[in-house]
Amino acid sequence: MQKLRLSHALKHHLAPQTLQLIKLLQVPSVAMKGRIEQELARNPALEEESGHMTEEQATYETGTEDETGLLSYDLNNSSYPIYNRSQTQHQDRLATRELTLTVSNSLDEQLLQQLSFLKLDKRQHRIGVHLIGSIESDGYIRRDLEALVNDLSFTQYIETDVEEVATILAKIQRLDPPGIGARNLQECLLVQLEKSVARSTVRELAKHILTQCFEEFTKKHYSKITEKLAVEDPSLLQEALTLITSFDPKPGSSINVSSRSEILHPDFIVTKQDGRLHVALTTYVTPALRTNKRYVALLEDYHNRKQQDQRTKEASSFVRKRLEAAQWFIDAVKQRGHTLLNTMKAIVKLQHAFFMEEEERKLKPMVLKYVASEIGMDVSTVARIVNNKSVQTDFGIYPLKFFFTKAITTTSGKEVSNRAVKKAMAEIIKNEDKQQPLADEKIVTLLKAQGYPIARRTVAKYREQLHLPVARLRREM
Repeated sequence: MQKLRLSHALKHHLAPQTLQLIKLLQVPSVAMKGRIEQELARNPALEEESGHMTEEQATYETGTEDETGLLSYDLNNSSYPIYNRSQTQHQDRLATRELTLTVSNSLDEQLLQQLSFLKLDKRQHRIGVHLIGSIESDGYIRRDLEALVNDLSFTQYIETDVEEVATILAKIQRLDPPGIGARNLQECLLVQLEKSVARSTVRELAKHILTQCFEEFTKKHYSKITEKLAVEDPSLLQEALTLITSFDPKPGSSINVSSRSEILHPDFIVTKQDGRLHVALTTYVTPALRTNKRYVALLEDYHNRKQQDQRTKEASSFVRKRLEAAQWFIDAVKQRGHTLLNTMKAIVKLQHAFFMEEEERKLKPMVLKYVASEIGMDVSTVARIVNNKSVQTDFGIYPLKFFFTKAITTTSGKEVSNRAVKKAMAEIIKNEDKQQPLADEKIVTLLKAQGYPIARRTVAKYREQLHLPVARLRREM
């Protein structure tokens, strides 16, 4: 007998404009030209103005350049400074250092390579790419399919439905690693079960456990499972449970990545002039954007028609959606520049002593929450901005993640960055007698003498992070 049940649920849905801004915040400055060109190819209502400027210069022409090629800025100013990397006449005066880093192939890259081997048409492939982009680092897709359908409509201009998206998602779930693209733990385990090579009787019982007794399984109520499924062979139940527990609950976290070298291009430039710090957003040559005037005129023409038949209404709706999407993108590009610069300003303000002297001991403890509070934005937004971004200083290029460190309280009650402790520990090991290297216990004692009361296991952890071997391996032969 069917029952009606009323329930209240609070859900958070991101507006298409907000979603578009979030995605742009993740894009490094050097890749913005390609992202804009991609949007120009997708949306005919978006076009570039004559000539090439930076995306920020298209709207923000504030300040004047000084002899360094930077628009002057200080922490009390709200102007929008930019540094155009295409201006070669300034490159000799402000040499840009490029840092080679070893990075790993991302989960997205490996899944996209596998996606190209599936038998999908061009439209289905674009949907698949979008779905892969929605997979989180642990391998799950946690957004509702209805929300993904809306995303595809607003950002990719693909009209689809939940059924088609679910079909393509099922194909993605057959990719490696097993369980990828699941929407919850139960589905993740079931997907991995389908790829299992265990005996059919074991697989069948495991499937019944996951579909009919999942709650009992998560609570380890095995007696209830035996009773509910009427299992007569305890050894068969044990095999099924062992099979399920052998699956990876976070398939995205364990993917095997391969390393490659990559040039790190700075997204920001911080310079010290006359005892003051100046912050600028590094931009590369990108098209200046505007909405297509022909589409604007076409929409006005549709609205002015006295007779609005179904075909006219559909055409008018199509043009209006494209113009709205074009304006959203233009606004998002502008907002991206403001948000990135405000974030860098906050980092410089919080780590002012380091940027003035470039001394790791001067780094203050700082977490994402501090910057988020400073700029009035969510912690998750700051995390997206910081990821894959770097800043060029007078001393070199640093990934933004470098400035985020945990706090350690000294014996005097002062909080310092754990990088200061690592620096002190590295100096102790550097100056030790190589014939009688210091054990971790001795390093603990010396650090406490400097005011850093940390445990031996913390010293061991920091030593491993600094790639320093144990004492017996540091001994000179």
